[in-house]
Amino acid sequence: MTSLQQRLDTLTGDRLRGMRRGLEKESLRARPDGKLAATPHPAALGSALTHPHITTDYSESQLELITGVHDSVESCLAELTDIHQYTVRSLRAQGDEMMWASSMPCGLPPDETIPIGRYGSSNVGRAKSVYRMGLAHRYGRRMQTISGIHYNWSLPGVDNDGYFALIRNFRRHAFLLLTLFGASPALCSTFVEGRQHELQKLGDNGTLYMPHGTSLRMGRLGYQSEAQSTLAVSYNGLEGYAASLHDALTRPWPAYEAVGIRNPGGDYNQLATTLLQIENEFYGTIRPKRVIFPGERPLHALRERGVEYIEVRLMDLNPFEPIGIGASTLRFLDVFLLHCLLSDSPPDTPAEIHELAHNQHLTAARGREPGLNLKRNGQDVPLVQWGAELLAQLGPIAALLDEAHGGHEHALAVAQAQSLLQDPDQLPSARVLQAMHQHHDDSFIAFAGAQSRITHQHLLGLPWASKQQARYEAMAAKSVEDQRNIEATDSMPFEVYRQEYTSPARLGHAAVSVLPVAA
Repeated sequence: MTSLQQRLDTLTGDRLRGMRRGLEKESLRARPDGKLAATPHPAALGSALTHPHITTDYSESQLELITGVHDSVESCLAELTDIHQYTVRSLRAQGDEMMWASSMPCGLPPDETIPIGRYGSSNVGRAKSVYRMGLAHRYGRRMQTISGIHYNWSLPGVDNDGYFALIRNFRRHAFLLLTLFGASPALCSTFVEGRQHELQKLGDNGTLYMPHGTSLRMGRLGYQSEAQSTLAVSYNGLEGYAASLHDALTRPWPAYEAVGIRNPGGDYNQLATTLLQIENEFYGTIRPKRVIFPGERPLHALRERGVEYIEVRLMDLNPFEPIGIGASTLRFLDVFLLHCLLSDSPPDTPAEIHELAHNQHLTAARGREPGLNLKRNGQDVPLVQWGAELLAQLGPIAALLDEAHGGHEHALAVAQAQSLLQDPDQLPSARVLQAMHQHHDDSFIAFAGAQSRITHQHLLGLPWASKQQARYEAMAAKSVEDQRNIEATDSMPFEVYRQEYTSPARLGHAAVSVLPVAA
């Protein structure tokens, strides 16, 4: 068996410097009173359908800011900061809205009044909205207003088996990231109105929390569903993973068949009545990804050309960071992902998949609880002990990255994580509760609102040149023109488009006709 050290020896400086990353950051638009802004997507931000860097995720009120691909942590964060600066300046010009600094949402209106993302009259734009309507029917609109940060990552020379080995280990060790970086231990009661939950009341201002919670976003209150809980997706290889996804995309689901494709008035309820409408509906902590051709289904792209990068999906917004995440966290993720890639990664089993779900939910709800045990190969193991074992193995990887890039930042990021694990009061989730208690009368809305205003003013105060403003204005204008062009060239009836796009034939290896992608 190849040792970790032998695998480390394959990491040349050139290969490490070939690492690539990108960020996708979601944030709700909120009003000064801490309630959801139900206004349309700001015109100054261009078309949510076609803008390369500024779009919406689920709701018309949920911004998603997307960087390009970067060869350094610094340049990636610099671009995300630039996009934020243009966005907050556009919000200021329009009124008094701000970007909500927390993963858990601001004060929400009744579920049915949360606005779904709108993308225009083209087939691809309508499909994106219908997909979101389907999510509303299946899971409720409130659940879709949670925000996070996705980290896209690749390394030269990694094949499909290597990426799936990384994914298996990532899922095994994800509890450590939830513990170290989870920042959503509390929420506004409007989020769980009418739902069963295990949260405790905090104060008298509508705040609910878990005393030792780390990331309620990634727990039982987050992206969960009875239907998806039937999916025990294996990550033992591309073929098995693709087969699992194919099954979910083609298997009729009785509850969704009861909803139907259209309502009696003819409006669309969802794209399909299968367990998943499209690939993006499958919620996981990490995904294998491949850049798709125009109109190609993501599963088809994976099957045809293999995994190109992975998408880490479990990172909370850090409300103490101006753009939700900082350089030290990204450097730690780089070290952590390399460790997942280089360590032995035995095949997963149904028993282990069940165990990992247990560990995720337990860490999300009680990760800072003294003496908390997780399950490892059927045995109880203290979370802190297991985490310390993993962190001790990261040192040599951090040293290699520092040698390749210069400086000591990766080693410092690991050392900081070791310190946090041993002093849980300094973890972001603990700091959120402390700040709520000390300065905001135990009110989540007051705390997150204050952090949102601080962030807003900080971003407005950063240097911003007229050249930057002109560049983003031109980008927004071009995106509007691109949307108009798509709408002008549409000729296919939407129902024909929907049937063709959701056809099982488009998921396989065979060549397929091209349709604009709906995601």
